[in-house]
Amino acid sequence: MSRYGPRIAALERAAERDREAFAADAAEPADAPAYLREGAGPAIWLYVEARTGGRLVPFSEAEFSALEGAMNDWLELYARCHGVSLEAEFTVREAAELLLETRNVFDTAQLLTRVPDRTRETEPARG
Repeated sequence: MSRYGPRIAALERAAERDREAFAADAAEPADAPAYLREGAGPAIWLYVEARTGGRLVPFSEAEFSALEGAMNDWLELYARCHGVSLEAEFTVREAAELLLETRNVFDTAQLLTRVPDRTRETEPARG
């Protein structure tokens, strides 16, 4: 187990609790940011922490799977708040690279999930 093991286990438990407590019929876009600020963002940042600073912290297969699974659970809940059902299978590395590039977990989530759909926002008005 890496030194990040306890934090990864806590993230995995929190994602499971959020998934079990999620009520699709009551979810609204306003609920989505919490799944990024309190869930996916910290999961992605933990990976960034472990991979930067001159030392590559090795994760066990179970730790890596738990971290990636938790992140994907939160991204799915984020999308469902916007009325989009998706099966998130993003890599935590892919998410970390986007987070470092955008410096914003909301932009990272939108780029990964395509939720909300930005094409509607940029289409010219028809009249």
